[in-house]
Amino acid sequence: MQVFAIAPATVKGFYVLWTIVGLVLVIAVGAVVFATAGARSSRFEVSADGLRLRGDLYGRLIPVRDLRVDQARRVTIDTTSDLAPRWRTMGTGMPGYQAGWFRLRNGEKPLVYLTDRSRAVYVPTSEGYSVLLSPAEPDAFLEALGALR
Repeated sequence: MQVFAIAPATVKGFYVLWTIVGLVLVIAVGAVVFATAGARSSRFEVSADGLRLRGDLYGRLIPVRDLRVDQARRVTIDTTSDLAPRWRTMGTGMPGYQAGWFRLRNGEKPLVYLTDRSRAVYVPTSEGYSVLLSPAEPDAFLEALGALR
């Protein structure tokens, strides 16, 4: 019997492999850093123009005419199971931070900025989606929204 070892790989093949692995790692680390920054810097501005969400890619201005302020309410996500995010369709989902587009257990499509499920505020819109937020002061946030009526 004769045994033959495999020919050594060319260096070129290893460079391609390590380049791909390096890119994947850079993208993964960048995504975590970006999500962490969004969790720390997101803010919600209520003004005569409407509700402005700032902090990441999903930020936007929702005009007053599109907000259903009279239906906005404070919720605790753990006890209000129909408002719990079930599926992430486009966004960030990390322990302690969810942001982006989700589907709720009740089938509704919300734009989510959640860090604390016990201090969440649910704001429906007339545009076919709702907003689910965790403001630091939910009652003051709701009061500011109520002033838009």
